[in-house]
Amino acid sequence: MSSSTVQRTSGTDETLYRPGRWLALAVLVLAVLLVAVDATVLGLATPFLSEDLKPTGTQLLWIGDVYSFVIAGLLVSMGSLGDRIGRKKLLLTGAVAFGAVSVLNAYATTPEMMILARALLGVAGATLMPSTLALIRNIFHDPRERSLAIGIWGAMASAGAAVGPVVGGFLLEHFWWGSVFLINLPVMAVLVLVGIKLLPESKNPVAGPWDLISVALSLIGMVGVVYAIKEAATHGVGWEAVAAALIGAAGLYGFVRRQLVLPSPLLDMRLFRHRGFSGAVLADLLTILGLSGLVFFLSQFLQLVQERPPLEAGLAELPAAIGAVATGLIAGRFARRYSVRSVVAAGLGAVGLALAVLTVIGRSTGYPLLGAALLVVGIGAGFSFTVTADVILSSVPKEQAGAASAVSETAYELGAALGIAMLGSIVTGVYRDFAAPAGAPADVVSAARESLGGAVEAATELPAQQGAALIGAAQDAFVDGLRLASGIGAAVLLATAIAAWFLLRGQKLADGVEHP
Repeated sequence: MSSSTVQRTSGTDETLYRPGRWLALAVLVLAVLLVAVDATVLGLATPFLSEDLKPTGTQLLWIGDVYSFVIAGLLVSMGSLGDRIGRKKLLLTGAVAFGAVSVLNAYATTPEMMILARALLGVAGATLMPSTLALIRNIFHDPRERSLAIGIWGAMASAGAAVGPVVGGFLLEHFWWGSVFLINLPVMAVLVLVGIKLLPESKNPVAGPWDLISVALSLIGMVGVVYAIKEAATHGVGWEAVAAALIGAAGLYGFVRRQLVLPSPLLDMRLFRHRGFSGAVLADLLTILGLSGLVFFLSQFLQLVQERPPLEAGLAELPAAIGAVATGLIAGRFARRYSVRSVVAAGLGAVGLALAVLTVIGRSTGYPLLGAALLVVGIGAGFSFTVTADVILSSVPKEQAGAASAVSETAYELGAALGIAMLGSIVTGVYRDFAAPAGAPADVVSAARESLGGAVEAATELPAQQGAALIGAAQDAFVDGLRLASGIGAAVLLATAIAAWFLLRGQKLADGVEHP
């Protein structure tokens, strides 16, 4: 061993190879798992919640969307706040708040109370994700260990998204809808109690003040853009969508201009001059854009077209999580052995090809094809997302890890909003044109064309044969839309794979141990 190599027995090494670092990681992935579960579990609970609280259609949309609106708007600000006041402090404070607000969600008695509770949960959730990734950057100074840690982090995020429907399906079959929120409490209690002892504090020692004007501009900009996308997808391009888009664009423009002149910006825009950083962020955004429509609509396909119960539908989506967990753990090793760009491009290409396979599915498609496609999606995503997260964190000084992590998470949120809105509008557009059975009342057909769930409910008002014909026509139209969305998603993923090959040219993962 050369003299420049860090000795495992030295006092410095005690800091480099912190003894409790893997236990600390276990605490961090608890938070990631919970946020990921919470993002997917509400979808299953919505029918039960609707029956109890009786929200209007608009209120129901806000209950579903406000969580992601607030998270998207606050991620960059919260990542920057963690860099300033301490990531451990922000994480543990956010965890306590997440637990407390979960109780408010579980026991909401009116739609308005539920919307407020979901918004507050979004504020708490925005503190957790960037803090966890930034703490990993500061706990693991050995880049190879850090790659494995990021792989575990990403695997738990994937597992949480897949476990959400399974856990939700089980709870909803045995308890009332509020139980899907109360599962947060024991996990958050463990996170806080263990995190106080095991997590080291870290922050940027020269970060400067937290600029509230920048926080407001970021929130207005992101919420405006995401709201405009969702509004356009749901109701078409109307004045509300255009107004929200203009307000959002103005907010983001003001945010960027302000960051360029502040001596201590919330987000250092010079980070985007690094080709690897920008390429990794863009790859994440476009990948989620192509994938999110599939994940969103495949759940409906399994439940409303193939008529699987919620728990079975959740279990059917597990191969994606299994693939992501398995490859996330070895992605860093592959990127060092071959190259960053080959692993990311191959992963994205695999996801694109799996989506292309889904363009041939039908109502009666057997599970082996669906399961195999989902497994390949998970394998490809595990490789690409783990390596891009590593690139994003490795491209910036560790003092700015919170802000960089937040940019990565914001790309996920914005990609998901764009994907569901764009691919959703395609599925909805194809679906609404289905041919209703002759003689069906106009009001019933109108309700059926709102959504596939609406068609199933509307069919109960018709004679059995006519109702079955209506559901069959609606299911066929939905599958046609899903096939088209899968094809567009495949094209986006394959184009992103090609772009990643060029943007990540020469990019390498760090090898030398960093001194704290």
